[in-house]
Amino acid sequence: MRTLSRTLSLGLPLRRLAAAFLATCLVGQAGAQVLLTGTLKKARDTGAVAIGYRASSIPFSYMSARGEPIGYAIEICRSLVDAMGEEVGRPLRIDWVPVTSDSRIDAVVAGQVDLECGSTTNNLERQKRVSFSPTTFVSGTKLMVKKGSPIASFRDLAGKKVLVTAGTTNEKAMRELSDKFKLNLNFIVARDHADAFAQLGADQAVAFATDDVLLYGLLAENKAQANFAVVGEFLSYDPYGIMFRKGDTQLAALVNDSFHRMAEDRDLERSYDRWFLRRLPSGISIDLPMSPQLTTIFQSLVQKPE
Repeated sequence: MRTLSRTLSLGLPLRRLAAAFLATCLVGQAGAQVLLTGTLKKARDTGAVAIGYRASSIPFSYMSARGEPIGYAIEICRSLVDAMGEEVGRPLRIDWVPVTSDSRIDAVVAGQVDLECGSTTNNLERQKRVSFSPTTFVSGTKLMVKKGSPIASFRDLAGKKVLVTAGTTNEKAMRELSDKFKLNLNFIVARDHADAFAQLGADQAVAFATDDVLLYGLLAENKAQANFAVVGEFLSYDPYGIMFRKGDTQLAALVNDSFHRMAEDRDLERSYDRWFLRRLPSGISIDLPMSPQLTTIFQSLVQKPE
């Protein structure tokens, strides 16, 4: 009887310890979910990620003939959504949200968009309101003019009408240039790149100023290389990035880790080749080799073994 009694008395604390351990594990599992914050928590709760896309930022983010967003930035963002799904433990659908150059930052800040996937320049002024991924592309402002135009440089624009797209760094750069060199430019502010290109074709201005790669993309998509030319020196420096909400440390870590992985696996390089060197769905290639600056940036993302 004493042996049985002693066994039971020893077993009770053991059972309590086992129960306590099991409870701790269950609390830990629940806590792992509760610890998700910001965009990742939103994604886990809703099963969706809202992606802001552009209608005519070729080849970064634009509409296909079937009416769906495609492009270099869209492809990168799809990979980020896959990584987010793995992190939150469930597949995530994409809710597509159209944005313009003028509305994109406010859309991110207001929570209407979780990832803005277009051709957005990362600069100090914008970093006060939003966060950015590592650099996806390096561009700069240039001028598009009609073939045969006497405009060869920004200095030839004095007193003339120039098209810019609302809310872009190109608009700011051109206004600063006009003031600095007393060019007295007459600006026409278009709602998007396609609108600006159409107005240039209709002779509403003598030049359209935006990032050179976007100009080449418009020419390729519209098969208009015979009618327009990209001219002049670079008038700004514009490193692109994927935009997301400021202060979201969990998402920032996931985005950075994902970019390191995509660089190591050469996914970034393959995506670049697909959208800048091969034929676009329209059948035309931009044929723009990767710049030395972007090559160096991608190489720096590759994690070296310790």
